[in-house]
Amino acid sequence: MSVQSMEILAGGRWVSSGAWVDVFDPTDTRAPVARVPALTAEEVRSAYDDAEAGFTTWRATSPFERAKVLTGAAALLRSRAAQIADALVTEMGKTGAEARGEVGKAADFFDYYAAVAREGYGTLLHDARPGTETSFRHEPIGVVLAITPWNDPLLTPARKLAPALAAGNAAVLKPAGETPMSALHLARALDDAGLPAGVLNVVTGRTSEISEALLTDPRVAAVTFTGGNEVGERLRRTLAARNVRYQTEMGGKNATVVLADADLDKAADAVIAAGFGQAGQRCTATSRVIVDREVHHRFAGMLCERTAGLRVGPGKDPGTTVGPLVSPARRDSVLADVARAVEQGATVLAGGDVPEGLAHGCYVNPTILADVTPDMDIWRREVFGPVIVLRPVDGPAEAVAAVNDSGFGLAAAVFTTSLAAAHHFIDAAECGQIAVNTTTSGWDVHHPFGGFRDSGSAFKEQGAQALRFYTRVKTVAIHYA
Repeated sequence: MSVQSMEILAGGRWVSSGAWVDVFDPTDTRAPVARVPALTAEEVRSAYDDAEAGFTTWRATSPFERAKVLTGAAALLRSRAAQIADALVTEMGKTGAEARGEVGKAADFFDYYAAVAREGYGTLLHDARPGTETSFRHEPIGVVLAITPWNDPLLTPARKLAPALAAGNAAVLKPAGETPMSALHLARALDDAGLPAGVLNVVTGRTSEISEALLTDPRVAAVTFTGGNEVGERLRRTLAARNVRYQTEMGGKNATVVLADADLDKAADAVIAAGFGQAGQRCTATSRVIVDREVHHRFAGMLCERTAGLRVGPGKDPGTTVGPLVSPARRDSVLADVARAVEQGATVLAGGDVPEGLAHGCYVNPTILADVTPDMDIWRREVFGPVIVLRPVDGPAEAVAAVNDSGFGLAAAVFTTSLAAAHHFIDAAECGQIAVNTTTSGWDVHHPFGGFRDSGSAFKEQGAQALRFYTRVKTVAIHYA
């Protein structure tokens, strides 16, 4: 099999480097399928030179011209959907349906933020001084560093770049080393749509060799990061001493509550979709299932029955419903988490192992664990794989307490036919995303997105709220008398 060599976008040019990083297909990791440049620290600093120059051009560009570029990029993403989806499946292991959905959603981000060009960018204020007109306006903040994860390698860069560019900023994008191809397709679409040179620059390489150059450059005005808590907290400490704006979307241990009066069929379908879609590798994936004791045994059986009907395999196989994990390390980590849970007293109702006949891939069978207690690691730690745990509770109050028994606070759902129970849950659950009678994942580009506590920072992504992170406010007073 030939290995595709990909170039990066730097200063409006597509270039390679003197060294390479291999990219693997998680369905068979015996040989690489692509390679991307392994930049040096000096080349990273050059990316900031380009971004600085690009910002000067882009901030002075009419918002309507910016909107044309974003709209053009959205159209190119859609026209190239088959090629980009193939890259997503190849490097990350998504199913074809998941990959095509991600391409469509990425395009939606650029269409949505292109419309911002027609919105107001400031407000007139009353002033107590005669003959004085006062207002405030929103301005771009400068050069933004976007560090994105491997699980949504097209959608997450789009979620960050679309509002950043719409607001007039320049960006340096560092995609995850496991899945850089999708981000390069996104950069290609923006470049082909007419984005001026230097406004977007993509950095690929070995983190250990380039992280200092990425994070310490004085021209970085803001860092937006999606990924694990360990890295996120390390970045926070690194940036704390400097006046750098910081946005994070990190871990979750998302819970779905099923009360005794719920539509159990609807709840079971939603839990399977939210827990095992994308092989559980979503930040909003359901991982804790909290069920009223009255229906717990019956609901567990319904989940096991649906899990048995799932088909694990390569994403390019149209019959596959659950693809592989992204890497051997991720597969081994998930299996170790399940083994530790069993050692601590959990019972495997389904899965917990690897499927037969797929030895060279990174597969884990969809797993359901019962007899899980709050003192177990599996209740508290993010697994980020196709694993859900069941815990019975007695009534709505105990269910809410179980949801909030976590350091995370990203997403939670409740299934109930009681309007009172639903509103109590909305008020009491300490999470940034609350769902009633639907899944914890999904959600549209105009819906504010983000969690509480250890799940992320106060800055929301998506929707109009996202622009708060990418803009600063300037107040102006003009005296006419």
